[in-house]
Order: sequence, then structure tokens, then C-alpha cells
Amino acid sequence: MNKQAINKLKFMLSSIIIRAEENVDFLKGVEISFKSGNREYKGIYDIDNKNLFYNGQNFKIELSELCDFICGEALKYDSLEFSLFERGKTTILMADNKNIKIKNIDEEISQNEKEHEWTNLKRNYYIKIGEADELLKAIGILTNDGKLKNDMIRKYNQIDHFVELIDSYLDELKDLDTINVLDCACGKSYLTFVLNYYIKEKKKKNCYFIGIDTSETVIENSKKIASKLGYKNMVFLKENIKNFVPDRRIDIVISLHACDIATDMALGAAINFNAKAIFAVPCCHRELLEQIKYEELQDIFKHGILKSRFADVLTDGIRGLLLEAAGYKVSIVEYVSPLDTPKNLLIRAIKVSDKNPKALEKYLAIKEKFSINPYLERYVLGML
Repeated sequence: MNKQAINKLKFMLSSIIIRAEENVDFLKGVEISFKSGNREYKGIYDIDNKNLFYNGQNFKIELSELCDFICGEALKYDSLEFSLFERGKTTILMADNKNIKIKNIDEEISQNEKEHEWTNLKRNYYIKIGEADELLKAIGILTNDGKLKNDMIRKYNQIDHFVELIDSYLDELKDLDTINVLDCACGKSYLTFVLNYYIKEKKKKNCYFIGIDTSETVIENSKKIASKLGYKNMVFLKENIKNFVPDRRIDIVISLHACDIATDMALGAAINFNAKAIFAVPCCHRELLEQIKYEELQDIFKHGILKSRFADVLTDGIRGLLLEAAGYKVSIVEYVSPLDTPKNLLIRAIKVSDKNPKALEKYLAIKEKFSINPYLERYVLGML
């Protein structure tokens, strides 16, 4: 290639590599192919080890140095093709003395259509089998040959419906360069992995995930899955929610089935970190059951099951009201069918103001009426 073409190549290639450096957590690899006549010379660059295997040799080279290396080699050949592989996207640059072209290719389904046993579920899935097979296999939803496990149909529906319920809220964060997500009491991290895939590969947004849990076992397992999937934009920490201090801005806090006040800890962390959005599916409710005192309802509360159900409703209602007091717009919706699980409410909260004094007044009146002292209160009253 002549020097004029090389100068143009250097300008265009450097812009691709600069962007790649900014998104290095999402890079899978780089391939280079030089051509001279009918002969082709290929090179493969290993992002993690910063190693280029080319023309039978290994070169230790930084990603930032790759542009100069390629342009230097291009002087010896007639043309080249440079391919940058990212999660959900491939960028291809083709160059010769006549022209330089760049094309972007979104990852597509390997087959036009795939027949699955789950098609009778009659649902337009956000996390589609056929597109997300690598992910769904890694988290145990699919078998190694790509079939949906019978005992995971319910879990698959739950995680996909979670994505559906928060999809529009993700669009409200479109101005952020990177969406930072904290998963409190992450457990097996189903949601964390699914959202990572969906935000990056379907919504085409950069993202970063932090999963915290007190169980060493689940943290180590999540680390292994992240490594297997090549999800470098994730960290998993053995940590108590109460003690966690983030090293970056937190935009979204999620929590799925954190038991009793662990949900309140997650909500409280979101308030402390001034998160822009919160999505929590509570689990068991024990805290207020023994606290509630309301003489007018004693004839109803003498039936333990009714008092327990009332305590459940009051707990989540109080959570919504306290989040409103902290400046969030709150909706509480049915997450999945109660036939799947009785713990089927999703608390959605979007930050809209610094605080809401009227909501706080309403909360304090309810607190006095039922003689309760909810755990979440300490986070809200501490900021007002």
C-alpha cells in the first residue's frame, strides 16, 4: 500500500483503537489479514495477554501500539482487513490503495429460526433462545445442546419478565456513558448476568456490574461464570450490604428475593448512593409482624395468617412510602404470577427529587398508628 493510503488508514484505524481502549472490558479479540497477490498473512491479537501472533512470531504489544504496527506492516502488502470483535458487535476495516471502508455488524442469530420445546409458552422473549444461548447455558437455563431445561422454565420466565418490567426505565438512562449496576445479595446472579447481556448486547450501552453477597460459595461461582462468558465488566465481592462502599457512581440497584430486612438494606444502600433507579423483589417479611399494634384490628389479627398477610402488605407499602420521602417515584407491581411464588411483587423506584416532605408526613402518621419502627427508616430520616 502506498503512503497516501497508509496515512488515511492510520487516521481511521487509530479512531477505532481509541474507542476500543475506552471499551476494553467488552473486547473479545482482534484479527488482522494482510494480502499480497493471492497470498494471505493472518495475525491474531490477544487482548488479555497483549500478545500478537503474526507471521509465525509472537509480539508483545500494547493495544495503543497496534495501529502503528499495522500501518508499518501494511507498506509491504496490497491490502488488509482488520476485525475488532466486541460483545454484541464486530467492526471491520478493509483497506487498499483505492479505498478504505468500515462496516459494523451486530451479532445475529446463527440460524434464521430455531425450533424449541418452549415455543408453546407464547411469549415474545427479551432474552431469546437462539440469540443468548451462550449466556443461558452458562447460568444453567439451557442444556449443553441448547434445550430449555424443564425445571428451569419458571426461572427463565421470571428473569425475562424482570427485563421486560425495567426495559423502559433503562431508556431513561440513555444519557449516561456507562450504566453502573449494583446487585445486593446477588446469590447465583441470574439477573446480573442477564442484564449485563441485555444492556450491552441488545440496548448497545456500556455497563458495569457489582455483585455482593455474604456467601463465599455463590461469589466464587459467579466469578467463574463471568470468566467463562468473558464478561470483564463485572466484579463479585463477599461483602455485607451494610458495610459496602462503592468505588464509583451507582446508577441502578437491584435485589431479587433478599430475605427480610436484607431488602431494606438494599433499598437503604440505593438511597445512600443516590441511585437513579431501584428494582427490588422482596422475599420473606418478618420485621413488622411482631411490632404491629392496632387495637381496632385485634379481632382480625387474632388469626395469625391474616396478621401475617397484613404485615407483608404494610411492609412493602411502607418501603414505597419511604422511598417516595427520599425523592423517588415509586410503583409496586406484580412481578410474576402468585402461582409461581407468593413473593411476587416488584418495587420500582426512579429518582425524581431530593426529598418529598409530604410522603414523610404520611409515613410518620402510619408509623404512629401501628406502633412500628421499620429498619428502612434509618436511611431515610438520616438524609432528611
